[in-house]
Amino acid sequence: MKYAPRKVYIKENNVYVELSYEDFCRRRQTDQSYMDKLFIPVQGCLLEVVREQYADFYREKERWRYLKKLDASHSLLSLEGFTDSEGNVIDFVVDETADVAETVIRAAMVDRLKAALSLLSDSEQALIQAIFFEELSEREVGLRLGITQSVVNKRKAKILAKLRKIIENKI
Repeated sequence: MKYAPRKVYIKENNVYVELSYEDFCRRRQTDQSYMDKLFIPVQGCLLEVVREQYADFYREKERWRYLKKLDASHSLLSLEGFTDSEGNVIDFVVDETADVAETVIRAAMVDRLKAALSLLSDSEQALIQAIFFEELSEREVGLRLGITQSVVNKRKAKILAKLRKIIENKI
């Protein structure tokens, strides 16, 4: 015997009666009416159903088999295989708005910028730090250093030009 369910549920007088599979097999051999009963598998058990339920169950089962075959022939993946230990779907969809090449170029430029910043004087580094990393306005930086906003703007422009030359020469 290839498949032996744990239990078999048979409807007698509109009430389901639980039988062991062995008991069901014995009854089936002695009572011909058991040969006409229809069953569907439910969680390792067999459940007696009417013809309409039986047909619906196997029609749906065949439909899923067809859809799986269709998915395989079109190289589609099921999301059912991409779940974590709690059954939640894993977010694996690639963000196509993020350009991998652009990300790599940006990371390389950040590395070059860090190296170039170390070549600036302490006062130049302090100005860049305040404006770009502490996000202070030119006016706030001027108040901190005791100079006007326009002087801060001119120094920033000179430092950025210097950084640009350093980075371009390292290419």
